[in-house]
Amino acid sequence: MEFFIILLSGIIGVLHLVIMGLEMFAPAEKQSQTFEMPMEFVKQKNAQIALKNMGIYNGSLGLALLTSLLLFQGDARLKVLLLLNLFVVIVGLYGGKTVTKSIYLIQALPALITALLILIQIF
Repeated sequence: MEFFIILLSGIIGVLHLVIMGLEMFAPAEKQSQTFEMPMEFVKQKNAQIALKNMGIYNGSLGLALLTSLLLFQGDARLKVLLLLNLFVVIVGLYGGKTVTKSIYLIQALPALITALLILIQIF
C-alpha cells in the first residue's frame, strides 16, 4: 500500500507543477481554456497577477510533495504526505467551487484517496 501512496503523492506533486506552469507561463488562450475563464478576463493585468500568484502556491505545494518523498522515511513521511495531501484536498475543493468543477476530479479526489490510504496505513 505504501508504494501506491508514494506513487499517487508523486503524481499529485507533478500535477501541481504542471498547474503552476499553466498559471504562470501559459498563454492567455490556454489559461482561458484550461480554467474555463473568459478570455477578456484572463488578458487583464490583475487577472494575470492573480494567476501567477496561484501558480506560486501550486508550485510550492507540488515541490513540497515531491521533496517530502525524498527527505522523509517511514511514519514521518506518511504524516507529512497526509498533511500535504489534505492541503491539496482543501485547495481542490475551493478551486472546484470557485473556478471549474473538473478540479474536484483532477485535484481534490486523488488527494482525498491518497489521504485515506495514508490513514489506513497509519492506523
